[in-house]
Amino acid sequence: QLQASGGGLVQPGGSLRLSCAASGFSLDYYVIGWFRQAPGKEREGVSCISSSDGSTYYADSVKGRFTISRDNAKNTVYVQMNSLKPEDTAIYYCATRWGRCSPASYEYDYWGQGTQVTVSS
Repeated sequence: QLQASGGGLVQPGGSLRLSCAASGFSLDYYVIGWFRQAPGKEREGVSCISSSDGSTYYADSVKGRFTISRDNAKNTVYVQMNSLKPEDTAIYYCATRWGRCSPASYEYDYWGQGTQVTVSS
């Protein structure tokens, strides 16, 4: 099971840290991707982190504000989100795949349920 958590309501400029925790299997060998979907919009690849060398990807819209990391000992991947903007409002999902980091959602095999992030004053 893959579980995303850490969402909530935050004011513009605020921060949140999302967690993606796995149970029943190890995340060590998987690429982990974070995606988001806002109402009426397509799912967007936000960030991912590889299993082999820890290389990362960030969408241009979040570069410099979001940081992805993994803690294999805790079987968890995090995304630290700073300087949040109203346009970051969405349901955030994490997912796994083999191979390389990719922002394409169709390349991911296993998805957790999402966590809502709302950025509003």
